[in-house]
Amino acid sequence: MIEKIAGRILGGLCAIMLASVTVAVARAGETAGIPPEMVAEYIHAIVQADRSIYSTHVVEQLQNRKITEAAEDWKEKGALPLPAQMLQMAGQEIQGLGLGLRIRLASLGPIYTKNRPADQFERAGLEAVAKDPQKPYTGIIIERDRRYFKAIFADRAVAMACVACHNNHPLSAKRDYKLYDVIGGIIISFPVR
Repeated sequence: MIEKIAGRILGGLCAIMLASVTVAVARAGETAGIPPEMVAEYIHAIVQADRSIYSTHVVEQLQNRKITEAAEDWKEKGALPLPAQMLQMAGQEIQGLGLGLRIRLASLGPIYTKNRPADQFERAGLEAVAKDPQKPYTGIIIERDRRYFKAIFADRAVAMACVACHNNHPLSAKRDYKLYDVIGGIIISFPVR
């Protein structure tokens, strides 16, 4: 239930935003319309705001008050989903809208192999944002004869829940994360003409 509600809220915000700018996205080399880099920044701003608010104002607050916890096996425990799980569920909900918009998490040292870079573009992007977290890695990719703009933004540990999960998970490749460290990347892609 929680994942459906959160996914629909984030999905709805992204869908409204994407639908309103899709017709105005500039083609590569054109000056009219909204550049795809700006569209990706808008989407990322929504995703990051949602992620930060959920992490700090929901998860941390409820855990600090000892009301409930966030846990990987949240369904079984009757707990809250981890912030990363919320983003992944929202990404699945958004993909189900059929807009061609995709949002996912990936890492060079993921806890689960499904969160590895999907291709060389993602690997290069994750390496780039690890070195310079302030600048997204962007480009046009071709997938099944369709052009997509893809942006990779640094994914930081925005709350102690992120740090604790990555440092304590038995499958984690790294165990010395600190608050605001880059853990991986938020990958956003959408079709362009």
